Amino acid sequence: MSADETFISHLVELRARLLRACAGILLGFLPCAYYARELYSLLAQPLLEKLPQGGQMIATEVVTPFFVPMKVAMMTAFIITLPHTLYQIWAFVAPGLYSHEKRLVLPLVLVSSILFGCGMAFAYFAVLPLVFEFITHFAPEGVAVMTDISKYLDFVLTMFIAFGITFEVPIFVVILVRIGLVTIEKLKAMRRYVLVGAFVIGAIFTPPDIVSQFMLAVPLYLLYEVGILIAGIIGRSETLAVYQAAGGPDTNSPSEQTETGETKRS
Repeated sequence: MSADETFISHLVELRARLLRACAGILLGFLPCAYYARELYSLLAQPLLEKLPQGGQMIATEVVTPFFVPMKVAMMTAFIITLPHTLYQIWAFVAPGLYSHEKRLVLPLVLVSSILFGCGMAFAYFAVLPLVFEFITHFAPEGVAVMTDISKYLDFVLTMFIAFGITFEVPIFVVILVRIGLVTIEKLKAMRRYVLVGAFVIGAIFTPPDIVSQFMLAVPLYLLYEVGILIAGIIGRSETLAVYQAAGGPDTNSPSEQTETGETKRS
C-alpha cells in the first residue's frame, strides 16, 4: 500500500471515529434535553441555597431561558458519553502504538478522566457553596442579589475547568518524568516555585476572595506532591523490573537469600 493510500485510509478511519463519537453525544443529548430545566436547577443549586429570602436568578436576553438549559444538557451529555468518546479516540490511535505505550496510555486516559470528574465534583460540592456564601454575605444592605443565568453558567464552567485541570496535575507530572523532560530531583527542587505559582493561578482563575483562592491553590500543590510520589514509585518499579530481566537477583526469592547467607557465612 502506498503512502497516499495509507494516509487516505487513516482519514477515513478518523472520520468514522469522529462520526461515532458525535453520534454517541447526540444520543446522550436527547434525554438530557428533555430534562434540561431540571439539570440547570441542579447546577444552580449551590447559588440558590445561598441567596437571601426572595432572591432569584434572572434572564436578561430573550433566548437565554431556552439556550442556557440546552447548553447544560449538552455539557451533561458530553460528560455522560465521555467513556464512549475516549474509546473512539483510543481505537483510532491504538494500532500505531507499541505494546509498552498501550500499557501506559490507556491507564493514563482512564485515570485522567476520573481525576477531571473529581475536580468538577470538588468544585460543585465544596468550592461553589463557600464562594456563594462569601459573596452573598458581603452584599450591601438593600442590594438584591439576582444573577443572570447565562453569566452564572459561564462562571460555573470556568470553575469546573479550573478545578478539573488542577486535578490533572499528577498526570502531567508523571508524563513529564516519563518522557524525560524533567527529573524527580528537579521537580522536588521546584517546590517553592510551584507553591507560589499555585496561589497565582488561584488568584487568576477564581473569584477575588481568599477562600476560593486557597481551595484551588492548596489542592494544586498537594496534587503536585502526589505526582512526584507516583512518578518515583513507577520509576523504582521499572528499574527493578529491568534489573531482574537482566539477570539480577530477586530480593523476594527465599532460595537466593539462603544462598547469599550461606556464602557470607562460609
